[in-house]
Amino acid sequence: MLIIPAIDLKDGKCVRLRQGKMEDVTIFSDHPVEVAGRWVEQGARRLHIVDLNGAFEGKPMNAEVVHAIAEAYPELSIQIGGGIRSEETVQTYLDAGVQYVIIGTKAVSTPHFVNDLCLEFPGHVIVGLDAKDGKVAIDGWSKLSKHDVIDMAQHFENDGVEAIIYTDISRDGMMQGVNVDATVKLAQSIHIPVIASGGITNIEDVRRLCEVADEGIMGAITGRAIYEGTLDFASAQKLADELTGEN
Repeated sequence: MLIIPAIDLKDGKCVRLRQGKMEDVTIFSDHPVEVAGRWVEQGARRLHIVDLNGAFEGKPMNAEVVHAIAEAYPELSIQIGGGIRSEETVQTYLDAGVQYVIIGTKAVSTPHFVNDLCLEFPGHVIVGLDAKDGKVAIDGWSKLSKHDVIDMAQHFENDGVEAIIYTDISRDGMMQGVNVDATVKLAQSIHIPVIASGGITNIEDVRRLCEVADEGIMGAITGRAIYEGTLDFASAQKLADELTGEN
């Protein structure tokens, strides 16, 4: 199982939000490329990047930083989300060396967009489903839709997406522990991998996810915990490799 460090970009800086609120921001570094390098040195095999400005503006706003990270670490698998609303944007990211694009709000509001992308860019599309109480949230978590998260995940699986990133938004950035039960329930309902996100706080959260990894959980995204030091990234990936039989 992959432990995937998160780099959230706002105004070119590496930050973290609490529950997706742009006004509740903590700046961790002015140098995101260096931060990416730190995780690579500690054994990261994939990086999760979110263009927070892009998510709110509806278009890429930190693309130069993303391109710089991809150029600096060409062997690193990168997944990027935030403001991806067109095929042109996807093509630009893939050309820059990014492996996966993550579609969030537009996947819910314009479902055929995901289908179109899967046809145009097979193997490169991931859908991010942010949920609370089983319902999908959209527009930077400001709205709770009527869509059931499992129904939506099954729909996108049929479209051909590579994986689902599942975030429990009631826990994201709050250091309250991961919602293992909800993550497992989703993973059991589909055949494509699930990447857990939201609430991962310490090594015990990693251990708990590894115990259920064979249900279809391929990775876990962690942000605030590795920046604030409640989770040591290198130790977390080492434990995950030991428990899930990776080398």
